[in-house]
Amino acid sequence: MKATFACKDIGMKCNFETEAATKESLMPKIAEHAKKAHGISTIPDDLRSKVSAAIKIKP
Repeated sequence: MKATFACKDIGMKCNFETEAATKESLMPKIAEHAKKAHGISTIPDDLRSKVSAAIKIKP
């Protein structure tokens, strides 16, 4: 199984894409990117929900 995320999938003009074995292991990568690239140090609940919904799970 593989979990993937791309910023563009939540409407951001950003080419960031990442993947991990699980959704849970993907979230820290996304949080680190949000902090470094977008200046978001604390992800609000509404954005976290949007990101979570955009994560794709592939077999």
